[in-house]
Amino acid sequence: MTTYEKPPTMLSHGEMPYPAGTLVEDTVHQRTGELVGVIEERIKESGKLLKRTAYVRPTGGGIEWDVPLKHVRPVEAQP
Repeated sequence: MTTYEKPPTMLSHGEMPYPAGTLVEDTVHQRTGELVGVIEERIKESGKLLKRTAYVRPTGGGIEWDVPLKHVRPVEAQP
């Protein structure tokens, strides 16, 4: 049996797809909140991107949660 050892990684602030405070929908947890930031995890040696995580806060405050960035989209304004 072989074991897989994850290579050393580094975390950094990533580029946000929408301005901070944008109302977004988390399609994994079926929740909405304000986009706070994005963290990227990269392989230290090559810089290859492993994952991007969005941090979202409930509107009006509360405990933030994280979700893969690909599962976050802006909430359409209601007419």
